[in-house]
Amino acid sequence: MTSNEIAQRDENAVATNPAPQPTNELMEWVESARQANIVAQSLAKTDFAGAYRNKPDEITAAILTGQELGLKPMTALKSIDVIQGQPALRAHAMRAIVQHQGHDIELIESDDTHCVMRGRRKGAEGWQTVVWDIPRARLMGLLNKDQWKKQPKTMLVARATGELCRLIASDALHGLPYAAEEVDGYVHGEIAPAKAPLSVAALTAPAPQPAAEAPAVDVSAYTVARDDEASDGVWDTEAAEGSTDWPETATAGGAA
Repeated sequence: MTSNEIAQRDENAVATNPAPQPTNELMEWVESARQANIVAQSLAKTDFAGAYRNKPDEITAAILTGQELGLKPMTALKSIDVIQGQPALRAHAMRAIVQHQGHDIELIESDDTHCVMRGRRKGAEGWQTVVWDIPRARLMGLLNKDQWKKQPKTMLVARATGELCRLIASDALHGLPYAAEEVDGYVHGEIAPAKAPLSVAALTAPAPQPAAEAPAVDVSAYTVARDDEASDGVWDTEAAEGSTDWPETATAGGAA
């Protein structure tokens, strides 16, 4: 076979093998994203958007993420938070998703000092038990956070929920393994602004010194009588005679 024949065969092969086309699954996802964005444009203008108000792109992402988790659009908006750039499920939504998949979760004990939960995967016989208490939270430096001061019971349940769901059904969480309450910066489920990274200069800078207070001034020593203020009308003879600023008075027939 000559080189010309080989070249002709290669050209024919290219012509008969067009570039691969997107799969039906990808095309369906693209269409879902387009439809989700149309819905997001309307939802972003309402109070139902909550922390996502006037953020249609983030609403679109939340709807698509919720769709993969089996959540309806409005449910997704109330179940997924974005905390310092990291999307996370709220603890109650995480439990609902795992239980919807047929896995078991039970709350054994819960108060302001400890929480005991257990769970097992669908079809399994053994139970996994998770315990979260105040000493454990203190060890992780959580007790100084605002939500831990206000509602320790809720935060203990959230921590236990996240850990248990990861143990028995991490595949059901689709890349959102942490409950929103576990992520640093969680504030009542709102979108918290990202913290600015600390620089070496900021860490090593000396503490600012308080400004020195100015000495007190006795304003009474600088009191000045004004012409428009009322006086007793009495001429101060001693002050007039002791003053050196008075001009000499001209006498009759003399020089001034």
